[in-house]
Amino acid sequence: MKRTLASLSCAVAITLLLGAWSNAPDGASPKLELYRAHAGDAVENFSYHGRLDSWEALDDSTIAVWTRPSKAWLIDLVGICGNLKDTPVIGITSQGKRVHGGHGEVLVRDASGHQSPCYIKSIRPLDMDAIRQAKLQSSEVKAPAA
Repeated sequence: MKRTLASLSCAVAITLLLGAWSNAPDGASPKLELYRAHAGDAVENFSYHGRLDSWEALDDSTIAVWTRPSKAWLIDLVGICGNLKDTPVIGITSQGKRVHGGHGEVLVRDASGHQSPCYIKSIRPLDMDAIRQAKLQSSEVKAPAA
């Protein structure tokens, strides 16, 4: 009985997640919605030692950055950040080896090499284990039954 209830709960959660993806507000991508669903509460800052493991533009005003392979942050920017989805390189300002929400900046380089600041509105930690699990469950639901 417990196993059946757990399986049913998991199926309901996956159905809701897939439904959220298909009904993403404002044209938000499924990946952005997944990341938002697994982001913690906003934090004031995070530790940054001058190097990112990777980063990804999720839309014109949201990025995910990895400071370590298993440590990621969802950063919402103030307004639309021009060239964010097209730039190969970003910079992040820090003070005392910390990136701060509210007054930190993401520096976006355009084709001519000019850097434009995009101001950080909020920073939220990403639960990468939960994101990986949701992706696995989603691929299991989409896979045809053998």
